[in-house]
Amino acid sequence: MKLMILESGTKAKTVKKYLGKGWIVEACNGHVQDLPTRKSGKQGSKAMWASDGTNLPDPPWEWTDRAENIISGIIRKANGKGVEEVYIATDPDREGEFIAWRLSIIFSDFPIVRRVTFNEITESAIQEAMANHSDVDSNLVDAAKVRRFMDRLVGYRCSKFARSWNLRSMGRVQTPTLGFIVERELEREAHVPIPYHSIRATSDGFNFKVRFHEKDEDGAWFDDDGKHFPDRTFDGELAEATHEAISKAGKLAISSIKEGKKKRKAPAPFTTDTLLQAASSSLGWSMGKTSKIASDLYQAGHITYIRTDSTRTSETSRNEVKSFIKEKYGEEFLGPGSLGPDAKKDSSNVQDAHEAIRPTNPASEEVSGMEADHKRLYRLVWSRFTSSQMSDSIRERRDLRATIEGSGLLMTGTASWLVHSGWEEASAEFLAQPRKSQPNFDLSEGSEWPLDKDEDNPLLTSDETKPPRRFSESSIVKQMKNAGIGRPSTYVSIVQRIQDRGYVENENSSLVPTENGRTLWMDVAPIYGSKAGGMDILSASFTSKMEDSLDGIELGEMDAVSIWSSFSEDFKDAHNKAIEYRRRSPTPKQKSFIESRIVGLEEDVVKSLLDGREIDDLSGEEASDLIGSLNELSKTNGGPPASEKQISYLMSLIEKSGMALADALSLVGVEDVDGLTGGREGSASELIGMMRDANSSLPATEPQMELIRNMSEQLGISMPDVVAIADVATEDEITKSDASTLIKKLKSMRRKQGKGNRK
Repeated sequence: MKLMILESGTKAKTVKKYLGKGWIVEACNGHVQDLPTRKSGKQGSKAMWASDGTNLPDPPWEWTDRAENIISGIIRKANGKGVEEVYIATDPDREGEFIAWRLSIIFSDFPIVRRVTFNEITESAIQEAMANHSDVDSNLVDAAKVRRFMDRLVGYRCSKFARSWNLRSMGRVQTPTLGFIVERELEREAHVPIPYHSIRATSDGFNFKVRFHEKDEDGAWFDDDGKHFPDRTFDGELAEATHEAISKAGKLAISSIKEGKKKRKAPAPFTTDTLLQAASSSLGWSMGKTSKIASDLYQAGHITYIRTDSTRTSETSRNEVKSFIKEKYGEEFLGPGSLGPDAKKDSSNVQDAHEAIRPTNPASEEVSGMEADHKRLYRLVWSRFTSSQMSDSIRERRDLRATIEGSGLLMTGTASWLVHSGWEEASAEFLAQPRKSQPNFDLSEGSEWPLDKDEDNPLLTSDETKPPRRFSESSIVKQMKNAGIGRPSTYVSIVQRIQDRGYVENENSSLVPTENGRTLWMDVAPIYGSKAGGMDILSASFTSKMEDSLDGIELGEMDAVSIWSSFSEDFKDAHNKAIEYRRRSPTPKQKSFIESRIVGLEEDVVKSLLDGREIDDLSGEEASDLIGSLNELSKTNGGPPASEKQISYLMSLIEKSGMALADALSLVGVEDVDGLTGGREGSASELIGMMRDANSSLPATEPQMELIRNMSEQLGISMPDVVAIADVATEDEITKSDASTLIKKLKSMRRKQGKGNRK
């Protein structure tokens, strides 16, 4: 008897169909062991673990929620069935290899333990994987470990630092991602509109624009970047006169024609980021929805693995789709194949086994037995891959110049029409329909083209330049990809996290930074860099360098221990400088506390406490001392102490957070519980609010997770799919806040399902 372990139950069911008798196929439901969490006690509160400089740290890898029971059940079943061979078939990426590593240790008592990977869930792919089994890839595992260590160190230390500004968290990738959004908002605010006038006219459906000024003429129009726009003018009177002349003439006289052809090459097959972008623009979907439905299609065996940066595809799949193209469209529609930049580099990026996202059966234009949204996304994937192997589309193109009776200015336009649809034939449903007919008017110099009979033809537009567009979910992913930060497995969760943390709001599909988001990027993040004289460890460039290092470890080109040692030293230096910088002046939290305490005090008392200075003139240490004095003064003046109820509730919150009591009390500038003041404006109330905010980002409780599992089972949704709905990578990343939102969503889905059943 043989055992195969996959990550999700849905995938396990699909694989079971191909393996048949003699096999037990089980799901581990994602990560089984990982770094200790805050609810794990002392180890869970650690930001890093020591190492000897020759090996990576060896932290205690603890069971994730429910994993021990799941794995124990699999082992019992395997022992009962006499299993001798264990095949670990977790996902073919860095995180999947980490899971495989932990499973290989857990199942090491079995005679044979093998690692198998496949990028698609088809019978042929599974059989090929079985024939080419291997050991766990230690390079991939080391890359996964170092990524964890980096994220843990930055997340724990920087997040604690950020609490001085009443901010919830900071992260190695999430902070520079937030930076893009904040910087774009600053660009928008700094934008100075430039007015302009332009005129457009149409003839036979083709657009013509007035050419007002050449680059070297007085009055030439340039934008902020110095780019010349000949079809724009500052001169409103000139624009009005030209518009009147065109309207009066009612026609254009063609003065010159330049003939040519335009070829359009097919886009490359989808990677994770381009699929998210295409689904957003073509289908109007959110990243979470696209990720969820793509995962369903992969697990059902309809498309290849969905987390990939590669645009390469297997020779077998290309041959299959080319046969389909030849049969359906004709040999003239076959092309050489389209690839992205990743596959055009030399060997460095071609070593991995990943493919682009493509259909597992290229000859199948549609999938059956799935919901309408699944069919739509499959069509998008199918058309993209099929198009990538087709010929260029070709358009006849005529660049036209025309004179205007009563005006000395020219109008320019382009007449083009499709003569060979090429790849656009397979993608037609996702493209604007092209013109396929020649112009109805004579294409010769001196010919006259009447204007189309439309109310706004010609159209005079008086407007001003607009600020750069805000990022959308899909465009910020594109920015992350271009900047080299984040990876296919983290794009969705990172963008979701900065929204969940309250740093960004999604307004009509535009990402807008909140005040907290601005504060984090503009005031706090620079302290880990230029402000304190350290290395910019939260910059996009440094983060990109670290992502490249992780890739280097994965490929066996860089040493994991050296990368981790270098990073931890750089971080230590930056963190120490940041702490020293913070001590130079009061934090916003200290200032707020002091301001709230000196209200109502006699002016001479305030002057004495501040030694005649302003609050901003104090050092951080002086501010801390002043807070202590104010607390003592509050007691002396009969300020109400915190109530027993407040203290009891506060202690429970601190205990749940895993934070040391002294660290928690220091957030409001007191050294012991007796120093807390009561009332709505007291320090106890303030600290309760802080701890509640902090606890909302703690891992979900077991009762919450148990309820989620029960509801998902009732709805027939696998836990990996539930994790996708929550827009996190694993169950362990679900916070209390996430869990509350998720429970509401599942309840809503259950109500809708109930209504459907009643119908």
